[in-house]
This record gives sequence, C-alpha cells and structure tokens, in this order.
Amino acid sequence: MQVILLEKVVNLGNLGEIVKVKDGYARNFLIPQGHARRATANNKAEFEAKRVELEKAAAAKLTEAQAQGEKLAGKTVKVTQKAGVDGRLFGSVTNQDIAEELGKLGFAVAKSQVRMPTGPIKTTGDSKVSVSLHTDVLVEITVTVLGETA
Repeated sequence: MQVILLEKVVNLGNLGEIVKVKDGYARNFLIPQGHARRATANNKAEFEAKRVELEKAAAAKLTEAQAQGEKLAGKTVKVTQKAGVDGRLFGSVTNQDIAEELGKLGFAVAKSQVRMPTGPIKTTGDSKVSVSLHTDVLVEITVTVLGETA
C-alpha cells in the first residue's frame, strides 16, 4: 500500500514522501496514529494544499524538542530501589521509573521515549540512558540508582 507521510517516521521517510509499506503496517499503525494517509489522488491534492502548514508544525515540534533537550542534557535522575548488600537490586529500574522521575523534575517524557540500550538497570550506581524527544533529538542523561536495604 502506498501512503503519504504526514510527519517524519524513523526508518521510513520524511514529511510528504510517498512510500510503499505493508498493508497491515499502514492500516494498524501509520494511519490510526495520524502519521500517514493513503496515497489516493484526492489525498495527494489535499496534502499539497496543506503542505506549508504541516511543515511549519513539524518545524515547531523540532524547535520545542531541541529546547527541551538543551534543558535535559546532562541531568542526573536519582532512583531509590531495594537492594541487597552486594549492590544488586530486588527487581530493576525500568524506562517507566525513569519517565516518572523525569516527570517529577518537570519534563514531560513518555516511557517509550526512554531508550535503555542494555535493558533494565539491575545494580546500584550510575548508568547512561538516552531520551528521544524527537526523531532528530536524542539526549543522554545519567541515572543514579541508590540502594535501600530491606
């Protein structure tokens, strides 16, 4: 199925590109999420009429994400979890925990935006984690896990 992208989609294309994707991906994800529309003649003409305002909205999102990224860059988030004497946690620190702590600091971040390349944190100490605020804005923060003895 051919679709017109209404915004930049990672590993697929930029705003306004007409790309061919599998039918299920278009029907179940791209179209319901508002990332794309079917590439019919009417939709192409409608998109061209709205292209300028969509590009302005995309640029505004990017500048907002860059501004938030500058504030967030280099921040340290402290998370306290129950741990044993050897520094291993009973459980783990997940992207949900980090997103909640960032929310307490005043940053609106969804758990899906927190990227943990090595998986959940299972030991006390400092760890580097990436936060993807926009497809073009990736910020690295430090997560300090403090052990709380039971």
